[in-house]
This record gives sequence, structure tokens and C-alpha cells, in this order.
Amino acid sequence: MKLIFSQGGISLKPEWEKRRRRLYELIEIGCNYDAVCWGYDVLNTFTIILNLTVSILYTFDNWALKYGSLLLTIERLTVAFFAVDFLMRVITAKCLYPNESEMGAVRRYLLSFSGIVDMLSFIPYYLPFFFPSGAVAFRMLRIIRIFRLFRINAYYDSLNVITEVIVSKKQQLMSSVFIILILMISSSLCMYSLENKAQPEVFTNAFSGIWWAASTLLTVGYGDIYPVTTMGKIFGIFIAFLGVGMVAIPTGIISAGFVDQYSRIKRISEYGKEDDIHFIRIPLTPQDGWCGQKIRDLHLPKHIIIAVVQKNKKVLIPNGNLELKAGDVLVIGAESVPDSERIILKEVTLEKRHSWTGHRICDLDISRHSVIVLVKRHGKALIPHGNMLLQEGDTVILYTQSYLANSEDLQI
Repeated sequence: MKLIFSQGGISLKPEWEKRRRRLYELIEIGCNYDAVCWGYDVLNTFTIILNLTVSILYTFDNWALKYGSLLLTIERLTVAFFAVDFLMRVITAKCLYPNESEMGAVRRYLLSFSGIVDMLSFIPYYLPFFFPSGAVAFRMLRIIRIFRLFRINAYYDSLNVITEVIVSKKQQLMSSVFIILILMISSSLCMYSLENKAQPEVFTNAFSGIWWAASTLLTVGYGDIYPVTTMGKIFGIFIAFLGVGMVAIPTGIISAGFVDQYSRIKRISEYGKEDDIHFIRIPLTPQDGWCGQKIRDLHLPKHIIIAVVQKNKKVLIPNGNLELKAGDVLVIGAESVPDSERIILKEVTLEKRHSWTGHRICDLDISRHSVIVLVKRHGKALIPHGNMLLQEGDTVILYTQSYLANSEDLQI
């Protein structure tokens, strides 16, 4: 454990950050190869389903009479679990929003959809103890607990498809909804003009026409408001047929998105494990040592091949006598790293106030077990050396076993 000495004594901040990061991985990220994270995901899912099941069963009089005390005990325990889960998410908010300050990260989580749902999933249960007069209103807020089911949506890819489809097709969906709204307003005004004189007590204003247009276009047809004039009926038939097509537009968009998404997931699951070769693209510059050499003279390692060479916009299958020149683009293939040999690298983008900005690599106070493997600057990859001066905006990629704030993991 690394200790930091300050004016107030000894600080355990690195150890605390390490534990908080681990807690964040436990409750937020989750991974199948980590038994503890997987177990927490299962427990969280089970608790959500159990709480909702108890809420439903308690509405049946025979269940409430016979097992009322048991159901209330289960509800009390599951709500307490929600409260603890919420507290842990507040503690780890900094890990969820690393670019924010400590309080800024907590505020952003509390104001997010997930934070509001997490908070309202347990607070209405305890509020009647402090404000008994508002017990009925607080009991109604408990319905928000059902939104915790969206947490299950984040754990399983099969359930997460719907979110990905809606996000990927949001532009098309917004366009279709906009068309439906325009059609609804125009048809309501037309029907109001046709039916107002015949039945003024029904089509009293434009809003009455909007209600009729909504129920007709969405193929619900409650029957509480309908045209009686000949022109109104003809127009109603036209709108009813048009409504079937309008509702089919977003349905078709979502259906096509589901097919595309499931096809992509299927391709990944069926063929992803057979992809044993990884390829990289390397453009040669005049400073590269390979320029002017033939491929047979490069002395490449045994498991690396040059698959393709692009010369002057022509794609060539390389042979040993092919001479490399500046401007050529090489596609190099190598075996992928097995899952059992994962290598996790850290990626840190240096900001103006970062402690590394403006310092040479040899002067950095980093662990001897940490190795900087690459520096990306202005879109170019640079091989690091001790005298390299790190600048604002540089992206430093390193291997380390220590926790680094504001860093992202890169799995190799």
C-alpha cells in the first residue's frame, strides 16, 4: 500500500481509489470472467424481479391475508438492498464520470435517468415514517420502482438490443413521428370543419378533432367520437387507411433494426472466435528503415506476414522481390492474443493541468512496473524515449498494474 504524507498526516488516497474502482467494477461494469461481478449482477436482477413480484402479489387479498407479513418482510429487505446499491453508486460516481469533479460527478449521477430511478426506488418507502400525512402519495411513487428493470437491460446483450436499435434509428423514428404529428393536426382541423355544424357538442373545438385523429390514425378507434356527415365519413375512411400505413413506418424501422442488430450479433458469436489473425495498416514514410528494401530482406518474425501492399492506389500481393518505397501502405497480419493471455493497457489523455504535461518521460514519477509503450500526438503514433517531452493533448498508452485516474482500459 502506497502512503502519501501531507500536512494533516498520512493519506490513504491511492488505496481508497483502488478500492473505489473495484467497487465501481462490481456494481456498474460487470464481466463474465469475474465471479464476484457476475454474482452481484445476478443478485441485483433477482432482487428487482423479487421486489416487483411481491408488489404484485400483495394486491391479491388472499395472498395479502395469508402471507402478508412474509411479503412485507421481503419488500423491506429488497428496498434496503436498493438503498445500499444507490449509496454505492453515489460513492463511485467519480469513476462513472471521470472528467467531472467529485461533487460534479455525484450531481450528474443524481440528475441522470438511472440516478433518479435508483433514488425513487427506495425513498418513497421510507418517507411515510417521516411524513405520515403523505403516505398515499408516497405509495404511488413506488410504482417508479418498475423502471429498475432497465438495469437488467444493461446486463444482457439480448435485452440490450432494443436500446441499441432505438438509438441507431432515432433519426428515422423522429422523422416518422414528425410526419404522424403533421398528419394528425391537419386531419383534425379538416374533420372539425366538416363535422362542427352537424354535431357541435362532439366536435366542439380543434382538440376534439385531434382526439379523433389520434384514435383513428393509431387504429384504436374508441368509438366515443366519430363523423356522421357523408363527407366526414369519406374523409374518416381515407384517414383510417392512411393511419395503417403511418403506424407501419416506425414499426418497419424498428423491425429492420432488430434484424440488422441480431444478424450482427450472430455473425460476431459465430465467427468472432475464428478470427485468429489481426491486421494493421502501416503507411511508409521516407524516414522508415524499410524504404528501399525488398520484402525478403526485412527479416520479419516467424508469425508476422505482409498480407497486402498498396502502391500508387494499386493493391499488390507481395512476394520476396517486391521493393518497398515511401508512400507504400503495408497491411501486416499477426496472430491474436488468446483470451487466457489478456493484456490490459491504460490510455491517458493529457490535459493542461495534468502532472505529466511539460515533463520528460525519464522525469515522471511512475512505478517501475509501469511502461509507456506509445504516445499519440496530432494523430501520429510516436515511439517513446526518455527525453521525449510530453505535451498537452498527448495520448499516452502504458502498461501498469496501478490505478490511474481519468484513464481508459485498452484490451489487447
